[in-house]
Amino acid sequence: MSDALAEIRARIIEDPANAWAKELGWAPLYTAAPTSRIAIIGQAPGRRAQESGIPWDDPSGVKLRDWLGVSDEEFYDPARIALLPMDFYFPGKATSGDLPPRKEFAPIWHPLILEQLPDLQLTILIGSYAQKHYLRTRSSLTETVRGHADYLPAYFPIVHPSPLNFRWQAKNPWFETDVIPELRRRVRAAL
Repeated sequence: MSDALAEIRARIIEDPANAWAKELGWAPLYTAAPTSRIAIIGQAPGRRAQESGIPWDDPSGVKLRDWLGVSDEEFYDPARIALLPMDFYFPGKATSGDLPPRKEFAPIWHPLILEQLPDLQLTILIGSYAQKHYLRTRSSLTETVRGHADYLPAYFPIVHPSPLNFRWQAKNPWFETDVIPELRRRVRAAL
């Protein structure tokens, strides 16, 4: 990790808005390096990932690595792939699923981190929170993912790989047949 990225991490930890996470003993859960070629921007860590300290440490992560066509070694190598959720801390449970990431978090911290990643070739936006923030789209998740080519070469929007999205995937078979192969090609080219 570069000195600049280490300084940003220290600032995130000491930010009063994150005092609650520091009290719980939680570190901000993201990875990045000045040589990162791909940034994966998702929602926020789940409880399991937050407690293990390993991003995407769940069945969603296994599915995501399969979709990307990368090994665990490649995925967890920040020199290749930066993992930057919209919030770096588990937000808590909602009635159904997890609470959304804090809206004010990514606008503060992402620009500072992304500025330190000059070699980025591709940013993969997972789910509607990341897509609405980065693409400023009012389209539905399905429309945005179906129109993924409109956002290339910088951004590649995809659906969240959660097992809870099995209904969406069943209703949209074009995602597996058309989008995933293109995603894998783009990832290989960027790496």
